Amino acid sequence: MDSGMKLVKIYECLCDATRLRILSVLGQGPLCVCHFQEILREPQVKISKHLSYLRTRGLVVYERVGNWMVYELPAKPSPELRANLACLQDCAREDAVFQRDLARLKKLAPKFAETSPCCGGACAPAAKK
Repeated sequence: MDSGMKLVKIYECLCDATRLRILSVLGQGPLCVCHFQEILREPQVKISKHLSYLRTRGLVVYERVGNWMVYELPAKPSPELRANLACLQDCAREDAVFQRDLARLKKLAPKFAETSPCCGGACAPAAKK
């Protein structure tokens, strides 16, 4: 796939606030679906729909760990994706919604570690077992 088409797929994913929030939180490490619900305070069906959208376009990867679906950013993202994720992280530092999401993640990390077999703070990297 040429670079221009990669950019189109990336920008299609980035044009939704929920998907941006998911990608921002994943910048901190892998998470289970139910954790996104708590952090973003959105229903499971909405989170799953957006994760599926991101997954089919290659912006996130996942692994099943028992009954848990663990999502993370690709280990080796394309240069286009890497640049856009870096831009997202820079912009997220200035936005209250993203700051609240990251604060919730930090606050909930100990709970996630206690209740999730795949987590130790945030979920342990699924692909690095």
